[in-house]
Order: sequence, then structure tokens, then C-alpha cells
Amino acid sequence: MDNAPNVALVGFGPWGRNIARNLHRLGALRTICDPDPQSRALATREYPDAVVLAEATQVPADCAVAIAAPAAEHERLATFFLQRNQPCFVEKPLALDAAACRRLDELARSRGVLLMVGHLLHHHPAVIELDRLVRTGALGRLQYIYSNRLNLGRFRREENALWSFAPHDIAVILRLVGALPARVSAVGSCVLHARIADSTVTNLQWESGLCAHVYVSWLHPFKEQRLVVVGSDAMAVFDDQQPWPQKLVLYRHGVEWKDGIPQPRKADAEPVQLLQDEPLEREMRAFLHAVTHPAEPVIANGTESVRVLTVLSAAEESLQHNGIPIDVQALVPVDWQARGVQIHPTAIVAEGANIGAGTKIWHFVHVMDGARVGNDCSLGQNSFVQKGAVLGNRVRVQNNVSLYDGVQLDDDVFCGPSCVFTNVVHPRAAVSRKDEYAPTPVGKGATIGANATIVCGNRIGAHAFVGAGSVVTRDVPDHALVVGNPARIRGWVCTCGETLGLPATAADATAKCQRCKCSWRLHGNVLAPQAEVGS
Repeated sequence: MDNAPNVALVGFGPWGRNIARNLHRLGALRTICDPDPQSRALATREYPDAVVLAEATQVPADCAVAIAAPAAEHERLATFFLQRNQPCFVEKPLALDAAACRRLDELARSRGVLLMVGHLLHHHPAVIELDRLVRTGALGRLQYIYSNRLNLGRFRREENALWSFAPHDIAVILRLVGALPARVSAVGSCVLHARIADSTVTNLQWESGLCAHVYVSWLHPFKEQRLVVVGSDAMAVFDDQQPWPQKLVLYRHGVEWKDGIPQPRKADAEPVQLLQDEPLEREMRAFLHAVTHPAEPVIANGTESVRVLTVLSAAEESLQHNGIPIDVQALVPVDWQARGVQIHPTAIVAEGANIGAGTKIWHFVHVMDGARVGNDCSLGQNSFVQKGAVLGNRVRVQNNVSLYDGVQLDDDVFCGPSCVFTNVVHPRAAVSRKDEYAPTPVGKGATIGANATIVCGNRIGAHAFVGAGSVVTRDVPDHALVVGNPARIRGWVCTCGETLGLPATAADATAKCQRCKCSWRLHGNVLAPQAEVGS
């Protein structure tokens, strides 16, 4: 990897060695730290070019840090490096209780330092594609999810099977559902140790009726890593023990009712084509990219880990009390002020919403559980953000705007007052079409004028300008100025927003922005900086 940052790996145990292998392959491994002499000797033999240290305090202060030490050490080590303003990757779990996880998340936020957590499955091609299938409605309404993560060993003493195995699957389930469950219960069995559970079954229930269970064990005769997602229209099976062509399979099974009795309607398996790539290498690439691009968000950050740890903590509490259900919301203290988020008293912001630092939420705004809002955004009076909506940084949403599931606003997008995003193409009050929700991406720096309507499934290009009252029924190119019903290209705008005086289309035309003096060239319906044309 070109220009890879220097990384110090703290912890050279079995999993730390896998991280070291990938960091070395990417040209980033500079230092290895482990208190165990045998581990240091092995590190010296395998990576003679790396500096091998015994104490974390000896790690250079000018490098990023990957922590793969025992889980009980994560909070202490991460606190030390974050206080030195060093970007940190911490293997899961981030800490052994939700309160400690929140402390680390708040420390990283207050210092503006990267904190990324090793929820590996977020970087698995099958999970990425499964998430896309859910978001595009290919499975219909989610009804039931279950996962099995089973193996024989490694037996642990610092944590039980729940904390060792379940974070992976809980992280994925929360990603797919987009909201914390209302209640969690868990039961387990202690075979090898009187107080450390070797097997656990965790049940998650949402107010919508969706339920999930997670079965983990290190006392199982064979290895199994399987996630099943059941929707109203199809079922998806992610089996990580299968070869790549069969790792993710779609079943369009259904149910038919005959004489009041449900009958299964089976369909053939449909393997989903995946990019064959090692998840851990993708995860390390994402960490290195986040180190060099600190303004860009990461999916497995401290906030996401707090949500996972909240569910794990609820499951652990239930496990210690013979499986009694635990109210998850009661475990979620939110101090928005500490995060630098300003919320008007009349606004409603769900505990599970992901709100970036510096964001202002004004009168009568409603942000749902699972919504993602970036840093330094502004949500105007009476706006609404649904659970599946994603807003980048510095987004400005004016009054009376609803952002539904599937709306994706990149950084610096401006949404004028009362502009409309639809979520289905042919809505009917009497017909449920939630499975037809279509993603509506809006590119970086784009402007949408007051009362404009954006029909779902169409892309608004970067720095495009949609005129007030326009109705967008097709994709809008980058930098295009569109007006009318249906909206058509009437000109082009500079990155700064100034109209360039170019025609709607041209074989070859140039213009210079009167505001910022940038030069542009138009070829057909593609506008590019003049210096880039032909490069």
C-alpha cells in the first residue's frame, strides 16, 4: 500500500499474528509490542525489520496503534494511546462493559482521534452484499434472523463464549436491522468452569415483532459460522465455511395458504456472486485509510461498538439472572451535550440514532433509531430522518424535509425548504410496498431547491443544482443545473455554486467561473475541470 502510515501492533497472540501478517503485507507494520518473551522472540524471527518491544509505554508516539491484547487490557491500552492522540484500532470487544466502551468513545470524540473497532464481519464481502440486499428490499420485510458461531476451542478464562464469539454476529444483526432491540435475554451452560459459560443462546426482540437469536459455543464437535436472514419475500444464508461461490445464497421460498393451513413453497438456491477478498486485509486497509483520511467516517467506530456492547451487557445481565428479559433502552444513557450535539427541547431523537459531533437539531425534528447523521449538520424545523437514512458531514436540511429509508446524502449537501424525497415509485395507501424502497444517493456538495421533488432510485450528481419546484425523474449528472417538471438540464454550475453560462450539451465548450475563476470544459453532458480533460 503506497504511503502507508506507520503502525505499532500491541499484542502478538494468535489473532495478533494474523493482523501483523496483513499489516506487513500492506507495508505498514513498524513496531510489535508484547510482554511475553516467547511472543517477542517469534515476532523478531518473523518480522526482522520491525522494532520489537516489551512495554506499551515504549511504543513511539508518532504512529497509529492496533491493539490485539487480551480483552481485559483493551480499555487500559486504548485510553493510554488515545490520550497521546494516537489513532487506534482495537480488536473486539472494545471493552468488557458498555460503560467502559462509552468512556473510550467519548475520549476519542473529545480529542478528535480515530477509534476503530475490530468488528471483522463488517468488512466481509458477503456481509456487505447481504446489507445491500436488505437495504434494497430484496428480502422484503425482515422477520427473523439467527446465527450459529460454533467450534471446539479456544477455551478462554478472561471472558465467556458470549463475549468471545457473539460480538461478530450482534454487530451484523444491528447493522441489518438498523436499530437496537427492545429486549434481550440469554441462557447458557458452564461445563469447563463453574462461572464461565461455554455455550450461550441470546434472544433479541424488537417492538416491530422482529426477533433474532445468536447461538455461540466453544464446545461443539465441528466448526459452524452461519447467519440466516428470513424476510417476507426471500431468505438469505451466509455460511462462511462454504467456498466463495456458495458463501451467500438466496432462497426465494414462500408460504401458500391452503384451507387455512400454511404450506411451504420452495425455490431453488441462488448463489450470490461475491468479490473474493480476505476480510481482515480489507479491515486493515480500512484502518490505514481512516488514519490518512481522518475526516471520513468508519462504520466500526466507537459509537457502533457502544451499541454492540449495550446488547452484550444486556445479554450478560440476563445470563446472570437465569434468562430474565432485560430492557435495552434502560441501559442507554445518552449525553448529547457531551457529544457536542445541540437538540432543541421539542425535538425527538431516538437513543439509537447515530449523531455526529457539532450537529444542530432544531424545533420539532424527529430522528429515528438507526438513522446516521454526520458531523456539523443542521436539521431544520419539522424535518424527519428515518432509520435507514444516511447523512454525511456538514449537511444542511431546511424546514419541513423528510429523509426516508434509502436516502443517502453525501457531505455538504443542501436540502431546501419542503423539498421532497419519495420512497416508492407507485405508492398506494392500501398496498404495502416497503420492499420496493429504492436508494436515492445525492452526491457531495449538491443543492436541492425549495419544494423540489426527487423520485426515489435516481442519483443526484456531485455539486449538481436542482432548481426550486423541479421534479427529478432521472439521474442528474455532476455539476448539472436542472429545472422543470420533469427536470431537464438547463446549464452547469461550478463547485462553488456559480452558474457557468454553458449550454445544456456541447461537443466541446469551455467557461470560466466568475466567482472562483476555475476553468471548465463541457463534453456532451460531462463537465470537468479544464486541466483534467484528456488527462
